[in-house]
Amino acid sequence: REIGSIVRSLGCFPTEAELHELLAKVKEEEPTGYVHLEKFLPVMTKVLLDRSYQPIPEDVLLRAFEALDENKCGYITKDNLVKYLTEE
Repeated sequence: REIGSIVRSLGCFPTEAELHELLAKVKEEEPTGYVHLEKFLPVMTKVLLDRSYQPIPEDVLLRAFEALDENKCGYITKDNLVKYLTEE
């Protein structure tokens, strides 16, 4: 269930459909709820080398931060960013 977080932490941002395809490549024949490293590494190495997933466009990221900038001052304070990332 954490595979999406792991993949995104590696700088890849697949769609939900692409994530399900990736899971299908690495899951065990008998579902255990775990992904074995031996299956994950070759698949993820190919994804990284082929640059299979496009990064999130800069304008989308900028709009996300603008939405969090309630006072429209051009920045988000560290405290607010921590609050957004941990609480909301």
